[in-house]
Order: sequence, then C-alpha cells, then structure tokens
Amino acid sequence: MPRTRGRAPDGKGRPDALSQEIIVSAAVALLDQHGERGLTFRLLAKQLDTGPGALYWHVANKDELVALAADQVLGHAFGAVPRTEGDAVTGLRTLAVAVFDALDRHPWAASHVTAPATLVNALRLLDRIGTLVARTGLPAERQFAVSTAISYYITGVSAEIIAPGVTVGAGTGRAAFLTRTAEHWAALDPAEYPFLTGTTTDLRDHDDRDQFTTGLDLLLDGLSATAGR
Repeated sequence: MPRTRGRAPDGKGRPDALSQEIIVSAAVALLDQHGERGLTFRLLAKQLDTGPGALYWHVANKDELVALAADQVLGHAFGAVPRTEGDAVTGLRTLAVAVFDALDRHPWAASHVTAPATLVNALRLLDRIGTLVARTGLPAERQFAVSTAISYYITGVSAEIIAPGVTVGAGTGRAAFLTRTAEHWAALDPAEYPFLTGTTTDLRDHDDRDQFTTGLDLLLDGLSATAGR
C-alpha cells in the first residue's frame, strides 16, 4: 500500500506518475542486475525518470524497498501456482518448489523473506500453506506448528542454500566456492570428521534444488504419516 493517500509528486510535475508497485518492480529489475549493494535511490530514480524525493513518498528507505521487492518476488512465485482441490501434500510440494525456484532466480531476495510473516505476500503464502496442511486431515492442534515449520523450511532453507552465492561475492562463482570448501573439508582430520572428509565430492557436485527437495520430501513424508494416523 502507498505510504500516503495524497498525490505523490514525481519531481517533474506529474502527480500520481508513480506508485509503490511501480517502484518496487523497478527495484526488482535493478537488484537482479546490480545486486543489493548496487541498488541506490539515485539509480532507481534515473531508471524511473524521476527525482529521488518522489521515491521517498512511497518507500521510507532502502531496507524497506528491498524487503518489499523480495515480497513481490515471493508473491509472483506462488501466485503462478494454481489452487487445486487435488492432493494437499502434492500441492505443498509444488508450492515449495515454485518458491525455491523463484528465490534461486532472484538470489538477493532469499535472505529478505523473513519469518514470522509480516508482509502481504509472505502472509498469503503462510495462509495457503496452512490451508493445505488443514486439508491433510492433521489434527487442528498440530496445524499451526506444522504449517509454520513448513513455511520456515521453504524460506529459511532456500536462503541458506542460495545466499552463499551472493555473500561470497560476484568474483567467486558457485562452483569455485564449493570447490574451495570441499578442499577445506578434505584437509580435515578424518578421525575427527569422518563424514565430512568422505563427502567432499558430494559437496562439490551436488545440485541445490535436489538438496532442497530431499529435505522437503522428508518433511512432507512425515506430515503424511502423521496425518494418516
């Protein structure tokens, strides 16, 4: 929602030329291109052919802007997943994978989808998860805990998997980062770290999406078993 009900000047005499939605959509494009560090209000104002002051009419600061941009990415992701009356667990899996894929396409967004949900699309996502969980037949007293656990897995694990590709810097790609980490694991004492030293190849060659869906399926299998009881 806009920050005010008044008419926002755009810096060039055109009232109502901007809206929060337009600003956030432009920010998503710039974040995809330049990353979070490269996004500035000056660059955004140039992109929208307006003045920086007009942006502050709709968005308080950069932190709010990036949070709203991440929430828009989230909304577009699950908004593309149709609501069905089919199997609820299948619906949860489809929803979760759609969100992961969207965050993987917009890696800057992953760490800004916070829990518990507060922004509009994060709230809608949690509500849809809860609605699907309720359809499994899970007892009502377990639905909140299970729904929030699934929500936290989707957003939190996505961030944990995707974020390293952002934080290590543009000069270090995913493959180089994993190779470097695998070499570090390989140098550990196998007597103290028997599992890690034996899985360096898996670390270097693993698929992020497969890693996400492996944990997701374990979680949903547990839901199916619990609901079945």
